[in-house]
Amino acid sequence: MGLDTKPLSTLHEKSSYDVADFPVPTGREEEWRFTPLSRLKGLHNGTAAVTGGVVVDVEAAPEVRVETVGRDDARLGRAYTPADRVSAQAYSSFEKATVVTVPKMTAASRPTVVTLRGSGAGATAYGHILVSVEPLAEAVLVLDHRGSAVYADNVEFDVAEGATLKVVSVQDWDDDAVHVSHHHARLGKDATFRSFVVTLGGDVVRLSPSVSYTAPGGDADLTGLYFVDADQHLEHRLLVDHSVPNCRSNVTYKGALQGDGAHAVWIGDVIIRAEAEGTDTYELNRNLILTDGARADSVPNLEILTGEVAGAGHASASGRLDDEHIFYLQARGIPFDEARRLVIHGFFTQMLEKIEVPEIRERVLSAIEAELAR
Repeated sequence: MGLDTKPLSTLHEKSSYDVADFPVPTGREEEWRFTPLSRLKGLHNGTAAVTGGVVVDVEAAPEVRVETVGRDDARLGRAYTPADRVSAQAYSSFEKATVVTVPKMTAASRPTVVTLRGSGAGATAYGHILVSVEPLAEAVLVLDHRGSAVYADNVEFDVAEGATLKVVSVQDWDDDAVHVSHHHARLGKDATFRSFVVTLGGDVVRLSPSVSYTAPGGDADLTGLYFVDADQHLEHRLLVDHSVPNCRSNVTYKGALQGDGAHAVWIGDVIIRAEAEGTDTYELNRNLILTDGARADSVPNLEILTGEVAGAGHASASGRLDDEHIFYLQARGIPFDEARRLVIHGFFTQMLEKIEVPEIRERVLSAIEAELAR
């Protein structure tokens, strides 16, 4: 439960579209205690006025419809209500939103790629994306974040009955970027959601993926990979809220850290409410600390309000490279640097195989190689 003794269900009950409903965080709150507020460039306290932009470019599959809409579009905000001040600030401040729709009973023939590119160092912007997958449709979506910006946004994934959505979200910002984002998936009856988050770049990145269910049979798999360098703060705060019977969730996040001041934060909150009988859930976080001066905070939280569950568990561990593995490889003539590289590759290999888009998989592998070469 962390430092706060309140039940998780209480901590996550507050939601509002109005910024004024959330006090300015001080860093003493449970949900903000790990985040370096002084490095958020005013996103948390209302002083981050829009000074630039994030250009959104969409390469859509031919079966997929893409629209740019205004704030008054009635579809926006149906699947997600902001759950903290930055999220509410982003919702109240964006001017245009991108809506991606996969029509009913359609299987997209190729991934739809949404590239979000920051316009320059210190440029502040807010955004909103809605991905609507209609009943029995299937699609793969890539969210690719590049460039430099101070950026806060909300992304809604509305997955209808019997539909399947697979998302790869890459945070590959320049070194000075600040990004605070909420990704929320709302799953209908027998809907399937697969998310793979890759976080590599940026000065401060705080990403909050969450899942809710509206009917039985929903199936969510949340996977994440991150590599933290010196003085970087990469934070992932997950929430899976089981509020209906017979749904499933699985969370697996792995990260590596190197350099003085490298800081990774992973919070995994899973709530199984009294009415969610038959829930099957598990969450796992692993951190590989490669050098002195790096720090990983990992907090898995599980709140179970019913005794009728199919399965529920969590695990977390942070540690250094296994000396025995290194020794085993060196004893077979492999130099230390190569042995180290092979062990780290093994740590990530199973994760990389889950990335649905080969080009992204190769890009992430190359990025890991570049990190190890530093």
